[in-house]
Amino acid sequence: MRFAFVASETNVAQQARRKFIDRYGDATPEQADVIVALGGDGFMLRTLHAYRALPAPVYGMKLGRVGFLMNKHRIDELEERISRAHAAVLYPLDMRTTDARGEVHHALAFNEVSLLRQSNQAAHLEVKLNDTVKLQNLVCDGILVSTPAGSTAYNLSAHGPILPLDANVLALTPISPFRPRRWRGAILPHRTLVTLRVLDPGKRPVSATADYHEVRDIREVEIRQSEGQGVRLLFDPEHNLEQRILDEQFAQD
Repeated sequence: MRFAFVASETNVAQQARRKFIDRYGDATPEQADVIVALGGDGFMLRTLHAYRALPAPVYGMKLGRVGFLMNKHRIDELEERISRAHAAVLYPLDMRTTDARGEVHHALAFNEVSLLRQSNQAAHLEVKLNDTVKLQNLVCDGILVSTPAGSTAYNLSAHGPILPLDANVLALTPISPFRPRRWRGAILPHRTLVTLRVLDPGKRPVSATADYHEVRDIREVEIRQSEGQGVRLLFDPEHNLEQRILDEQFAQD
């Protein structure tokens, strides 16, 4: 089995990478059977973006502060662990954004696409689903669309729902909503086209971010699930992603 070891820039991750290479060798990501990512969830997201076009699945090990998408770090029995691992396919969101200059930007998000106000003024947003206006004027600090894999991240911090991995739904979650006062978000079929239009971009500027790719001073953003660009993540049987998402709904801390 050929491995490609990639690691975050931290000393502990780089030291671990050298130990893995000494024991198992190192292939290029293009030649590898499995890409092994060493770091935290942020590094895992960057790994998924960097190598999403390759056929090799990604197996992560936690060597960072957050490791929801990672397995436990252990150097022994790597081939055996991977041969027993469960696969989870993650489908990213496709963000198409038009900015104040009329330029169009495309980006993918495996966790979420989030819109945030850029100034002290609350954002005013029109919310459309499949070309039908659902909210004429949402007054808020922002709003996000989350995948199931990302539902335990920023979405959960914004009091959005945790989504089972195989539920074929997305979470639409407002961030500090002011009006409508009782609207707290929605769960959407995964094929829904979400269009968010900034109603007063001059006075109330808004940015849009897909995972870590930010576009500022936007006018409109379209968000939909990208069906053809799924990536495979591998998890140890005792730490599979579906079980983690279920357990997170009963977390006590």
